[in-house]
Amino acid sequence: MSKQKYVYLYRSLNKKIVMKKKTTSILMAIVISLFTLTSCSDDDNTIAVQSNTIADFVVANSDYSSLLVALQRTNLTTVLAGTTEYTVFAPNNAAFDVFLSANGFASLDDVPTDVLTQVLLNHVVAGTNNAASLSTGYIETLAEEATTGNNLNMYVNTTSGVMLNGQSMVTTADISVDNGVIHAVNSVIELPTVVTFATADATFGILVQALTRENSFTYVSTLSSTTSPAPFTVFAPTDQAFVDLLGELGVMGLGDIATATLEATLNTHVIAGSNVLASTLTDGMTVNTLGDSFTINTTGGATFTDANGRMGDIVVTDVQAANGVIHVVTKVILPQL
Repeated sequence: MSKQKYVYLYRSLNKKIVMKKKTTSILMAIVISLFTLTSCSDDDNTIAVQSNTIADFVVANSDYSSLLVALQRTNLTTVLAGTTEYTVFAPNNAAFDVFLSANGFASLDDVPTDVLTQVLLNHVVAGTNNAASLSTGYIETLAEEATTGNNLNMYVNTTSGVMLNGQSMVTTADISVDNGVIHAVNSVIELPTVVTFATADATFGILVQALTRENSFTYVSTLSSTTSPAPFTVFAPTDQAFVDLLGELGVMGLGDIATATLEATLNTHVIAGSNVLASTLTDGMTVNTLGDSFTINTTGGATFTDANGRMGDIVVTDVQAANGVIHVVTKVILPQL
């Protein structure tokens, strides 16, 4: 190859390389410009994600305007607008109307704030609890017993739908929100008494029969009270405990037990004026009731020994009502006979 041709070839090749570099630079500039424009466009058109908390749901639904007013009066709206997850059993306006009328209030403004606060908290359970995860038994609400600060329980019955404390039915379940779940209910769930649980829980069917056997018995009205002699501590015998007692006494039914004996027996299951939690029960502790006394045993499990030397187990503790607490026992506690 001549020198002249070599120089010509070199210059041509070099020119192509230069052109390629320029083309690449131009393409890179275009890409950067497009990226910048796209980024600016995204920033300028950012759409805020709308929240759907429990509080948002209540605000957005006119059928829950009474619940909204109640939440605002008690400063609980912000609690249900946060990120902490809750399960709320939500009463509608009609449910609040019935609640106000039944309790002699003209409006929500007439309900003492502290009472209204606890009533609302009695509809709230920590965490997300869908209907399928609920089962028959006791759960804790955010409401509290006044003398101990212990959280109130709620009795859930799932035998046919979801019934709460034997008085309020879930009508629409599993309304999903950002911070938990809402279940619509057909009535306001009032603060439970020890009688509420006794009548709602089928475990205590015979106990309720015993408490109401005589017209002269005032157990239901007394144990429903929220003033003195409340709070109460009730050691509640199961149905099986009563069946065993009838066999032990050799009688066919409650009607065969003398009224005085039945009354003295029932009195021996109740402490007045104190909400006694299981954590305060100690081994050898003497429990003084409205009837006779008995002894608590904690060695090898929670049991009791009554005045006749009969022993029974304490199988469930601290079922908390607004006016007292229930401990479930497997044997009827007898006074000295």
